[in-house]
Amino acid sequence: MSNSGALRSFKHRNFRILYPASVVSNIGTWAQRVAQDWLVLELTNNSAADLGIVTGLQFLPTIFLSMWGGALADRFNKRKLLMFTALGGGLTSGLLGVLVITRNVQTWHVYALALIFGIFSAIDAPIRTSFNSELVGKADIANAVSLNATNFNIGRMVGPALSGYLILLFGTGWSFLVNSLSYVFIIIALNRIRPDELHITQKPDRAATIKDGVTFVRENLQIRLVMVTVFFGATFGLNFQIFNALMARKEFHLGPAEFGGAGSILALGTLTAALVGTRIENARVPKRIMIGAMLFGLLVATLSFAQNYVQYLVILPFAGAVALTTFIFANSYVQTTTPAHLRGRVMGIYLMIFMGGTPLGSPIIGWAAGAIGIRATVLICGLITTTAAVLVFTRLRKLIGRQSQSNAEHDAGNDDVENPPEHRF
Repeated sequence: MSNSGALRSFKHRNFRILYPASVVSNIGTWAQRVAQDWLVLELTNNSAADLGIVTGLQFLPTIFLSMWGGALADRFNKRKLLMFTALGGGLTSGLLGVLVITRNVQTWHVYALALIFGIFSAIDAPIRTSFNSELVGKADIANAVSLNATNFNIGRMVGPALSGYLILLFGTGWSFLVNSLSYVFIIIALNRIRPDELHITQKPDRAATIKDGVTFVRENLQIRLVMVTVFFGATFGLNFQIFNALMARKEFHLGPAEFGGAGSILALGTLTAALVGTRIENARVPKRIMIGAMLFGLLVATLSFAQNYVQYLVILPFAGAVALTTFIFANSYVQTTTPAHLRGRVMGIYLMIFMGGTPLGSPIIGWAAGAIGIRATVLICGLITTTAAVLVFTRLRKLIGRQSQSNAEHDAGNDDVENPPEHRF
């Protein structure tokens, strides 16, 4: 297999072992997300506020536990930690499925189990993300990130459609059980990984502190600017589950199959972007991340003007493609510019910012949808995303200008320097 091809991460056996299991797990996760949203709407008589609250609860642990999960990734064996989080996620999903099928589920059960599931997910995410470098080595991290995005979007494409039809035929309970079973595949795959083939350049440091990761981010302005862009894009723009559920049910008066179908159509765009992303690696720089966020926000705003379900579905995959490209670039940039011994903690900070705005944004979006309507809410969310990206891009341009001036002055005083250092803007 070519060392420079779009699939080059598959030359690593451990990556090949874990990848298909992750596909199954992502399908299960997306099936559960659709079922959870639909279950909340059923239990609360289509309450947008309750839908926002349960989404917020699921992502609330990210604020408090992502950095801790990142520190665990730098301190302990990542493979064993991932087995623990997979077991916890599987048991939580299974319990909710049993409650639904036995007709004992209540709204507070969904709230509580969404929070518990979120705890395992918050710890899992930075460990799983930083585990990429051990599976494929630093040279192939960017390629692995794109392939994992493809994996994620296969799940996003298949999971919602599968869940939509399961709900139609059997109710929401079976979607939770499907997700619970999917974690078995992850645990088996992690057991089959060969530790001696992992690319471990830095042994776990039991003394690793969160403070070191925070210091690194604080001292790197470009990483900070990327994280700010990601925060606004993810908090306000990346709410397709809420947007799709409320647009399908309230604006277009459709059922679970169409809601699940919207998720699959969205995934067509994001999957395409992920596949293209495997061949675009040199473009993963802050400037393009911010331009992508601007365009993403505009496309989200455009969704609010769709007059029917077909128009909505036409716009949706373009919004998804731009969103995924932007966030792949951001994820890859942060991982490849962070030293190996800090990668877990820095990715913990990144994921806290990426997902941590959801507990704040989702209840607000749910409330706004009930107060001013889902169309106006989608429009405002899109404009906030674009405006934030424009302001951050302006800050980056000033940084580039200062850096260019500094380099020019340095070169003028050092005529013998032929190759000044490059800066990834």
